Amino acid sequence: MKGQDLLAGAARAATYNMALQLCIRMMTFILNGVVLRYISKELLGVVNVRLTLLYTTTLFIATESFDQACLSKIENKDWRQVVNQMWLTFPMSIVVCFIFGSIWMYGLESPDPESIPYYGVGVLCFCLNTIITTLARPHFIIGQCHLFNRLRVVSVALSELLKCVVAAFLVIYFPQWGLINFCIAQLVCAISYSAIYYAVFYMMIKNKDLEETFVFQSVRDFFPRILPDKPFIDQRLASLTGSFFKQSIFKQILTEGEKYVMTVFGVFNFGDQGVYDIINNLGSLAPRFIFQPIEESGRLFFSSLFTRGQSLQLQSKDSIELVTSVLQHLLKTVTLIGCIILVFGQPYAYLALDLYGGSLLSSGAGPLLLRWYCLYVLLLAVNGITECFYFSIMSKEEIDSYNHKMLLFSVILLGSSLFLTQIFGSVGFVLANSINIGCRILQSVWFIHNFYKDSSYQPLKGFLPSFSVLGALALAYCTTALSEYYLCCDGGNLYKLLHIAIGGLCLLCVLVTIVIRERELVQFVTTRLWGRKIGKTN
Repeated sequence: MKGQDLLAGAARAATYNMALQLCIRMMTFILNGVVLRYISKELLGVVNVRLTLLYTTTLFIATESFDQACLSKIENKDWRQVVNQMWLTFPMSIVVCFIFGSIWMYGLESPDPESIPYYGVGVLCFCLNTIITTLARPHFIIGQCHLFNRLRVVSVALSELLKCVVAAFLVIYFPQWGLINFCIAQLVCAISYSAIYYAVFYMMIKNKDLEETFVFQSVRDFFPRILPDKPFIDQRLASLTGSFFKQSIFKQILTEGEKYVMTVFGVFNFGDQGVYDIINNLGSLAPRFIFQPIEESGRLFFSSLFTRGQSLQLQSKDSIELVTSVLQHLLKTVTLIGCIILVFGQPYAYLALDLYGGSLLSSGAGPLLLRWYCLYVLLLAVNGITECFYFSIMSKEEIDSYNHKMLLFSVILLGSSLFLTQIFGSVGFVLANSINIGCRILQSVWFIHNFYKDSSYQPLKGFLPSFSVLGALALAYCTTALSEYYLCCDGGNLYKLLHIAIGGLCLLCVLVTIVIRERELVQFVTTRLWGRKIGKTN
């Protein structure tokens, strides 16, 4: 696939993923808004923190290293060996679920069985959810590599929609079942997700609705097989998987660090964990809706055009120019979005929490927590792009070396979380995560600087918005902060609406300034990403 076509496909994938994330987050918020009125905060904390952490941990450790390795660009890749390797995620998930399920059952403090019964059933069902999901992992990787963007959108969106509908229905009409309601919803989600992948690929092959260049021509090709002329798996991919496996453990700790601290050390009770998780979900709207799709598409784009482990001088000249331009403009894009969130998140944190959860969320430390989270979002935006470029081109030796640094980052995160939560409460988690992300940004930026240091390319200039844009952001902050002080805190609904209108006008002014002063960025987005027509898109 040519670089420009790959770029356009990656851009389309990012757009589909953004739409997907928006739908998922909206459904999640609706679900939380509904169930908050029918269940206790303690049950919400057990489901959204304790058991969800079990699911994300087992799925990430069982699949992430395989995903990274199989998506990497290597010479003479045999898709039969890729399929064989991806099917190893299934037995891997069983082993991982047995280990972590035992820890969750016997190593951690269990909730009160009178107020939250069926905890053991919950652990079993969430582990089973991981195992069922891995059954579709080979199909997921094949879809990713061949840019089957709509398939991913449909599979995740429909399965999540079913989960939300089933959970809300059961919670409303069968509240006495408690935790069982969420277990049923999770299993419905996993089964429907895997079934959609199997059904779609089966129908595509049966109806011959695939391009001739597609390497899979029968249903049997999606399942493991003994290869008469080659080893069962590619040793290069196996070696990469081993390196990425060490990294995936540390990356999971860094991603879910605060939940591990809450789960293992019990710094909050289950009720406080539930409230924290709701605010955390609100703060993570932008990272999951905007930045995560961009990061995933960027990782696919960078790893497809640059050969892993080679220096800049050994890469294709056309690929160098395209990748460098994309990296620079992606950095500027996410930096601008992060700055907008930081500026407008400060004066609108209280109002957002008050509208969504009432005094339950807007009182206490909720608004302060969300304001600090806006700074964390800016750091996440920058780290997502720099780290996905870093991970896409580093050699196996560099991966092994980075694993030691990830261990250091994990220690910093856990240590600072324990220390800062004793001083600042829940805000300490956000501060600890910000420190950790800052260290990772420095590491990635240093790598990018060294990678380009002997060339004329300067992709890191993307960090720097124009002074006009920075001035517009500063003016918008001052205006909206004054508006909050005089209109929002003690005013009625009319004053709150006026505060929202002032924020909308300020945001419009900032966007107009960006369009005028960042013409190169606007031109890149409108021409390089969307200016080319793409043929058939799956």
